[in-house]
Amino acid sequence: MFDGQEGFLTHLVELRDRLIRVLVAVLIAFLPMAFFARELYSLLAAPLLHVLPAGGTMIATDVVGVFLVPMKVALVVSFLLVLPYVLYQIWAFVAPGLYAHEKKFAVPMLIASVLLFFMGMAFAYFAFFPMVFGFMAKFAPVGVAWMTDIEKYFSFVLTMFLAFGATFEVPVVVIVLVKMGLVKIETLREWRPYVIVGAFVIGAIFTPPDVISQFMMAVPMWLLFELGLFMAGFIPQPAQTVAGDMGDRADRAL
Repeated sequence: MFDGQEGFLTHLVELRDRLIRVLVAVLIAFLPMAFFARELYSLLAAPLLHVLPAGGTMIATDVVGVFLVPMKVALVVSFLLVLPYVLYQIWAFVAPGLYAHEKKFAVPMLIASVLLFFMGMAFAYFAFFPMVFGFMAKFAPVGVAWMTDIEKYFSFVLTMFLAFGATFEVPVVVIVLVKMGLVKIETLREWRPYVIVGAFVIGAIFTPPDVISQFMMAVPMWLLFELGLFMAGFIPQPAQTVAGDMGDRADRAL
């Protein structure tokens, strides 16, 4: 029992050290990014500013919003820059508890997850935002000045970045489920109608209340699910059940 408690405390200390390293890395990346906070926010606001009528601007209703919001953008950019290092720290923490074949599988999945997340953000910025903002600008009533608060705009685009980034992780989720033996490919194929309906429900929840926004999230999610099924077809089915694998882990831990 004493050895088990000592091992648990050792893991906690290691977790603390790795979290400190992550925070230090984000801080180091944030220091230079803070000098370009205004430019970063202008880049973030470009999709909306391009569709506003001539002379249209954004507003700040908070006294310190003109300072805090660009700094928040710089902080998010700093975290994205050091994201590979963050994932490396997570990997270094969990890798000792994995089997050799799991390590070989986890590395490409980790890399694919990062790439797909950035692809989701790029899709939101270059495709989703221009389409949605252009649609909203055309439906603005005559005589109404469409000027959004910079804090609300930042919250909206950050939510969309996270939503589309998570959406583009669907192939990785499908492959992991099949590889771990949690779900069979045949079962996932049978679930296809429910997945399509669920994609549109998720699109209706996380996007603005218009059909275009819903389709721009639901359709990629469905197509990425199909891509995950296709890629999972090349993965050999695990010979060991999940329950048996958990038993082996428990025996090894003891």
